[in-house]
Amino acid sequence: MNANTDQLAMAAPNPAIVQLQKKVRQTIVDLGATPTGCHVGGSLSVADILIAAFISSDREQGDEVVLSKGHAAAGLYAVMHHMDMLPEDPAVGYGRRGSILTGHPNHKIPGIRFSTGSLGHGVAYAVGWALARKLKGDRRRGLVVAGDGELQEGLCWEAFQLASAQRLGNFVVVIDRNGGQNDGAVDDISPLENLDKRFESFGFRVETLDGHDIDALSARIVAHDLTGDRPLAIIAETVKGKGIPAIENNPACHYVVLKPAMAQKWKESMA
Repeated sequence: MNANTDQLAMAAPNPAIVQLQKKVRQTIVDLGATPTGCHVGGSLSVADILIAAFISSDREQGDEVVLSKGHAAAGLYAVMHHMDMLPEDPAVGYGRRGSILTGHPNHKIPGIRFSTGSLGHGVAYAVGWALARKLKGDRRRGLVVAGDGELQEGLCWEAFQLASAQRLGNFVVVIDRNGGQNDGAVDDISPLENLDKRFESFGFRVETLDGHDIDALSARIVAHDLTGDRPLAIIAETVKGKGIPAIENNPACHYVVLKPAMAQKWKESMA
């Protein structure tokens, strides 16, 4: 192999990861076809970030992953199911009376420590987790996945300030920057100009990455020095509705209740 073919081989997507991504997206669409429907667009944008977060974390040793944008619960359930953390197919019981698989994650679900849904709260939970682990002396990671629209919540920035003040090198925030929120485009409602500079001004190390490149996200999370004194912010550029050509970057896909025929059509359109 010459240098170019070596590089191509290194850049080739991992078939197992590609298959996992497809299964997760199919399940998200199935959840959209349940009687209650779900937040399909944001779940599809955040799914790859969640896969990377779980790949990079050793939860048995004390790392914690929090989905703060809890309305993307469908993405979380799909990822947990296909990564063997949630035995049942979430599309079977999701949203039904008596099911613990609610429209936002709750702590009654095995593997989910913190209930989330009120935006900003998950960020504070993860900062608290990181601070507790630092005080215990083991420096396990508190990792939170937040939405870009969610950053309009003041609680996020209060928590970020605390993470910096307490020198929590073991705190990581990954921003799902899909550019959309409930009522339209983030840029039309409350733009996040110079977001990287904002985090830097709060004392964070900052990296901007492709939010659908699981290998790159995982590598950056793992490479971060948990024993240092600067938390890490990853701005993950994503596509709302990722993987379904008919809805990519379409704000109307924020929440949908799909008819079975449309769900099947969307799944057949996946690459």
